[in-house]
Amino acid sequence: MKRLLTPAAVVAVALGVAACGSSGSNDSATPGSTASGSDTVAVKTVDGVGKVLVDPNGMALYSSDLDASGKPACDGACATIWKPLTIASGQPTAASGVGKVGVVARADGMRQVEVDGKPVYTFAEDSPGNVTGNGVSDAFAGKHFTWTAEMASGSSGSSGTSGSNRGGYSGGGEY
Repeated sequence: MKRLLTPAAVVAVALGVAACGSSGSNDSATPGSTASGSDTVAVKTVDGVGKVLVDPNGMALYSSDLDASGKPACDGACATIWKPLTIASGQPTAASGVGKVGVVARADGMRQVEVDGKPVYTFAEDSPGNVTGNGVSDAFAGKHFTWTAEMASGSSGSSGTSGSNRGGYSGGGEY
């Protein structure tokens, strides 16, 4: 099991994410990845991982073990590292092999995309084509999360990660 950041590193990542800004229309909402491409959720083959579900920007999508009930558990500081995939209106769309997509209401009022009943998130340490958060465990506000990359229907991916480094996210501490 992978472990995550020290508190100082979480603050540094959060500040870096905040400094990047957002071009979406939900600037005052929970930091997240707002769907705006042709399909809200698509499939991309990532070397060493397999057929991974991705957002319109090609960022891998993850789910948390704490979201098993279908209710998003990641909020506050957690949502600055694990960004909810949100949609402003309508229903999300999915490419072939994705599974059933829908929307779940977040505590902050945003509409988060879910795949097969699991809310999905992108990881701040990833870039398109890299999957660095698979199997990561961390904790925020007394909640302990384990993150899993979402795979295309019928695909069994590697539990490893892709990319040259993990960007310093070591987690494991309470944030």
